[in-house]
Amino acid sequence: MIIHPQFDPVAIQLGPLAIHWYGLMYLLGFASFLILGNYRIKRGHAFLTSKLLDDLLMYGAVGVVLGGRLGEVLFYQPGYYFSHPLEILMVWKGGMSFHGGFIGVLLGVALFARKHGRSFWEVTDFIAPLVPLGLAAGRIGNFINGELWGRVADPKLPWAMLFPQAKMDDLIQAQQSSDLMVTLLNYGGLPRHPSQLYEFALEGLALFALLWCFSAKARARGQVSALFLIGYGLARFGSEYFRTPDAGIFGQSDVISMGQWLSLPMIVIGLALFYLFGKRKAA
Repeated sequence: MIIHPQFDPVAIQLGPLAIHWYGLMYLLGFASFLILGNYRIKRGHAFLTSKLLDDLLMYGAVGVVLGGRLGEVLFYQPGYYFSHPLEILMVWKGGMSFHGGFIGVLLGVALFARKHGRSFWEVTDFIAPLVPLGLAAGRIGNFINGELWGRVADPKLPWAMLFPQAKMDDLIQAQQSSDLMVTLLNYGGLPRHPSQLYEFALEGLALFALLWCFSAKARARGQVSALFLIGYGLARFGSEYFRTPDAGIFGQSDVISMGQWLSLPMIVIGLALFYLFGKRKAA
């Protein structure tokens, strides 16, 4: 049985200044965005300059942080955060909603496109292949923090993992099943799927490969963006079956989680847009 390494969430301590791994993962995501973006610009796949790319990153970074945090507050834990409003500002502790951040980025992109007189879909088609590696970095941050652990797994699964942070959740689940109670007593915890790593592979690496290859050829405007919606929605919907479901505003359910509810519109809208945009000529 693998035990979660229990990383120190603080990567660097400089006197009173603590730099958290979670924050570093965000910086890594932003850095990958710039590196890949400049690569595409040099290869002639973009209408942007390096200076405009920096401007676009600023709009996106503000959107993802504000939207991600507000999404966590409104979609998942409104009761808790409204009772502890100061903790809304404590982003270094984790707790960022992808779907909220996604909405924030779309708003940022819309402002950027309007400012520079570009098509919204032209901008989103450019940034879509740059996003998944940032998502992958975020999932590594979740794993380091030992948060968003997976559902209970078969102890025989070679990579099943014990998360000490899930001790209370383990006890609650074990009380509902004699078999789980035996497992808890035998292993000192319930073996779980390391779902953060599943999401790292699906939402990050696999989605990056898909979008990077698809966007390598000329496509109808909007199709790359639509494929992102489809790809992320399916990856997230599937990986949620291995992740302990969050309660969310619709309550907690093992059948369809809050993350899956929020991913369904992405899949449906993505499929519709991919079909509609596919009727256009490649840009």
